[in-house]
Amino acid sequence: MRLTSLSLIAAASVALAGCVSLFPKSEPAQLYRFGGTAAAQPGLGAMSGQVGVTVAPVDFVAAASGDRIMTTTGPEVAYIAAARWAAPARTLFTESMEQAFERDARVVSLQGRRGAGGVQLLLDVDVNSFEARYENGREAAPTAVIALDAKLIRIGDRSVVAHRVIEVRQPASDNRMGAIVQALDAANTQALGQLVEWTDANAR
Repeated sequence: MRLTSLSLIAAASVALAGCVSLFPKSEPAQLYRFGGTAAAQPGLGAMSGQVGVTVAPVDFVAAASGDRIMTTTGPEVAYIAAARWAAPARTLFTESMEQAFERDARVVSLQGRRGAGGVQLLLDVDVNSFEARYENGREAAPTAVIALDAKLIRIGDRSVVAHRVIEVRQPASDNRMGAIVQALDAANTQALGQLVEWTDANAR
């Protein structure tokens, strides 16, 4: 009887294990992107490729460089639950920067390898802010804030040819995920547009 009872208990345990999970599956995070290819502006690109510029690896603010979408409220940092970038933000930014130069640059052409083809200039970009900033409390719509620190450096002697700080602030239309992503995407597009224009002007 003792063995029979133990066998019945074991059988019941196996049956329950097939029906009940101690660790239920959570809802998958919604994935988002920014920096999708936009249509070229009329007249741009006609002079592309006259000046070759190589690009240093982008130095991205660590707290926002991964796939989590960063928000700030004063000194506090938080990440939006159940939402992720489709790839690390640093990767998406780098890809969108390359696309912006390919699409809109009139004077410069980005080169993938330092010194390739007699390239003499290095573009060094630091992303110091990439966040949705709640300036009026968590219930109000945030503002997308992107700040870049860009330098054009002469490769031969490492001298700085030009330096520019770019900051773009784009208010979200609503305190919803879709609106926040749209604001970050728009701010990224504006910041990269200024970066391309500045690089064109200083690489002549």
